[in-house]
Amino acid sequence: MSTRASRGRRPGAPDTRAEVLAAARTSFAERGFRGTTIRAVAASAGVDPALVHHYFGTKDDLFVAALEIPVDPREVLAPVVAAGPDGAGERLLRTFLGVWDDPQVQPGLLAVVRSVVADDSGGLVREGFIPVVVGPVLAGLVPDRPEVRVPLVASQMVGLIVTRYVLALPPMAQMPAEDVVARVGPVLQHYLTGDLP
Repeated sequence: MSTRASRGRRPGAPDTRAEVLAAARTSFAERGFRGTTIRAVAASAGVDPALVHHYFGTKDDLFVAALEIPVDPREVLAPVVAAGPDGAGERLLRTFLGVWDDPQVQPGLLAVVRSVVADDSGGLVREGFIPVVVGPVLAGLVPDRPEVRVPLVASQMVGLIVTRYVLALPPMAQMPAEDVVARVGPVLQHYLTGDLP
């Protein structure tokens, strides 16, 4: 019987996925989205990079998983984009509010927002979430200048999250969802498809 130590990286185990996710969270927090690589996350977790791809797919997917968002915004927004740019502002907002107003989902979303605001100084949102997760999805709704339009939409949505859910400022916190859609939806539509200076 050989007493040689096994060589190479250890195989996947039940807790390997969690270890990869922990390594990814640390890397994204310390190095940002651009500075994090699948290879570096794998090395930190002590696994082969192929195993990271097996569990999470792309770096974008790993990033979404590391944020621990209770829903994948790309999946939630897909029907909004599929219906086309006409009326997208209201559809986008109605979908957004439907997710945020869900009592099963809202606590997890609030935890993510508070964590990012407290620990990240905006880096993961600025470098990862907006350009990697939200930007490519919303780009399917804009006729031109996505580099201007998508941040305008994001600014409106972030402001809505802060006023309605984080700070719960009246009357935003108590306003019925359909009133929010009627009042803010046209602004989003303008950002998506209207004439911009």
